[in-house]
Amino acid sequence: MKRSGPLFTLLAGLLLALFMLSLNVTSGTRSTSTGSESSGDVVSASPTPTASPPSGKPSPSPSPSPSKTAVPNADYAGRTDDDSSAVAVTLRDGKAVAYFCDGKDQESWLKGDVEADGSMRLTGRNGNVLTGELKGKRIRGTVDMGQRDYGFTADKAVKPSGLYRATATVRGAEVDGGWIVLPSGRQVGILNRAGKPSPAPRIDPETGVVTVDGQKLTAKPVTP
Repeated sequence: MKRSGPLFTLLAGLLLALFMLSLNVTSGTRSTSTGSESSGDVVSASPTPTASPPSGKPSPSPSPSPSKTAVPNADYAGRTDDDSSAVAVTLRDGKAVAYFCDGKDQESWLKGDVEADGSMRLTGRNGNVLTGELKGKRIRGTVDMGQRDYGFTADKAVKPSGLYRATATVRGAEVDGGWIVLPSGRQVGILNRAGKPSPAPRIDPETGVVTVDGQKLTAKPVTP
């Protein structure tokens, strides 16, 4: 019995040491496990990239420029408001040529551009100016002849109505004639012989043939 006392004491100490060792191992395992779980719980997520704001406002799309539609090619002829003279205007590809004539001794050739809206400002010698506007099938405007303005209306002309001109040398003299054939068939014109104006002889509206001092000439339609 005396020998068994130390033995029991040694055995008890051994059991206590084994218990403490297992306790330490268990605590370390739990600590390691807890640490792993903790590190697993913390997830490092990259922030979702956001679109950077534009450096400036986007450039607006350029507005299409309005198309510039040229006025149609056509001829116009008519009378002044006081019925003293005639006016003819020929339009071709945005250009215009006009003739003012009283059938006696006053005339003017004018030319210029026609805007897309039908407005025009034509100029001639001696500062003469024709301003007009095309509306539908009619040109309404004014001819400034220096000492006087003439309002006029010229309606769309159908051949043989329109504007004609003939230039030639007849018996040594320079001849220059202008004719306006009105829609009614009436003709108004001036023939210049060496710079001296006089009423023009009648032309054949179908062929343009005219006889000047016994010589046949051909008056042709005028275009810009």
